[in-house]
Formats: sequence, structure tokens, C-alpha cells
Amino acid sequence: MRNRRDRLALSGLEVICVIGDSPEERGREQRLTVDVSLACDLSAAAASDTLRDTVDYAALAEAIRSALRKARCHMIERAAECVAHVCLAAPRVEEVTVRVEKQGAVPGLRAASVEIVRGRDGVEA
Repeated sequence: MRNRRDRLALSGLEVICVIGDSPEERGREQRLTVDVSLACDLSAAAASDTLRDTVDYAALAEAIRSALRKARCHMIERAAECVAHVCLAAPRVEEVTVRVEKQGAVPGLRAASVEIVRGRDGVEA
């Protein structure tokens, strides 16, 4: 990758899916909020001003939603890993930072969240 400082972000992606470990949570959908920051070289898109030279964030957002709906994760840690895999499947993405937030997980706690960083090699960057 030529420019590791270039980032493309999707902020506040809302996903309705099954998430949670308790039997009550397994029987209903809940809302997750997902933020991703993608490290990718954006110079070609900046020069050409065309979608083919960047990451199609509308398509990526839908792929993330679809993957989380299908995954039916128990833990937000697993949900974040699922999102990272989706993002790294985009050929232009070299590294991704994923934050997943679940509101109402614990009474009296606004939200629980997890943040992970993954690179093409599959390990923390």
C-alpha cells in the first residue's frame, strides 16, 4: 500500500440482528452500531473521481449488515471480527479498525463496545 495514512470511514452504521448470549437475547433482534475505518490508498480515486477506484462504501455497508444478520453472534467481539473479515475482503482495504457498540446490554450502562484492528495478514495490526 502506498499511503497508509489514507482512511475511509463508515460511522454509525446501524444493524438490526440477533446478538447476545442469554436465551432471551437469542430470541429477538437488537441494534448494533458499527464504525469502521479503512486504511486504503485513495490517491487513484482522488485523481479519477470515479467509484471504481475506491471502496464502494454503500455496498460495503450492505455487506456488513448482511454478514451480521447471518452470523447471529453471541458476543460483540465476534461481531467485530465478522465485520473485519467483510472489510478485508475488499481488495483495496489493507487494514481496518472496527468498533461495535451494543446499547442496553447491562442495566444502568449506556453501552458496551469493543474495538479491534486487523490487517490483511489476519492478525492485529
